[in-house]
Amino acid sequence: MATILSRSTSRLRLARRCLHPPGRPAEPSPPPPGAVRSPSSPILRPLVPAGVGVKSLRLYARCLSTAASAAAVGSGDSEAKAPAEATRGGDEKSGGSNRSGDAGKPVRGGPVSWLSFLLLVATGAGLIFYYDKEKKQHIEDISNASKAVKQGPSVGKAAIGGPFNLINDKGKNVTEKDFLGRWTMIYFGFTHCPDICPDELLKLAAAVDKIKEKAGFNIVPVFISVDPERDTVEQVHEYVKEFHPNLIGLTGTPDEIKKVARAYRVYYMKTAEEDSDYLVDHSIVMYLMGPDMNFVKFFGKNNDVDALTDGVINEIKQYKKQK
Repeated sequence: MATILSRSTSRLRLARRCLHPPGRPAEPSPPPPGAVRSPSSPILRPLVPAGVGVKSLRLYARCLSTAASAAAVGSGDSEAKAPAEATRGGDEKSGGSNRSGDAGKPVRGGPVSWLSFLLLVATGAGLIFYYDKEKKQHIEDISNASKAVKQGPSVGKAAIGGPFNLINDKGKNVTEKDFLGRWTMIYFGFTHCPDICPDELLKLAAAVDKIKEKAGFNIVPVFISVDPERDTVEQVHEYVKEFHPNLIGLTGTPDEIKKVARAYRVYYMKTAEEDSDYLVDHSIVMYLMGPDMNFVKFFGKNNDVDALTDGVINEIKQYKKQK
């Protein structure tokens, strides 16, 4: 703005010089006598100097017009330059701020170097190798431990078995001592059993023959009645011969049956009684007894002939290894 005012002042001074050349200024001449004073003369008097002619007046107006145009152009240029300078200054500021911001931010690293990549691969491979080695060692330890453990009777055997005094299907008194030196399979049931007892005795008879055939072991099958009121010696004799020729049937008094059932942990109880026809609910278990008449293992109803055969053979082999 100061530049514009300076230029305008210079142009006005030039115009003034044009109208008033250097030298003594001319004094205004008095108006001729009888001349009529124009009404506009008071207004033009301050603007137009006295003694100036028409040509001077035109020259003065032209200088004023030129000065005004130059001032307007100068003002327009300055106004146009101001936004440009402001924009340029803003750009410079933003650029400077960006540069300062970029300078303040840490420079991002380039791609992963080959050295770091190789270190990462080596670390991963080492972890995988270590894990695989530990896994194999763990499996090997478990395998060795399982091979080192020998199967056999547990330290605390079940308290199953004991002395008894019964009568066999031939009418002779029999005790547990009569079975010493032989492997024995004992099953508790009753002759009036409709289905379970016959099925289990058939399975026992088949397993005895199969054990003899496969391993050459002689097993003595024994049937002990839990229904002493109805299972007489004659009844038991006729019953056992239907399953196997070597099957020994045992019966006795109610007290003797109760005693032997308690020794072998056998449960039995009469069910609904209608006259003389009743059933006996009892445990469905076969007991494998060793040559010393000590308990070795029991087999439940879920074992079929093959499972019973293999189970007995394995138990006898383990027993002989320990001896």
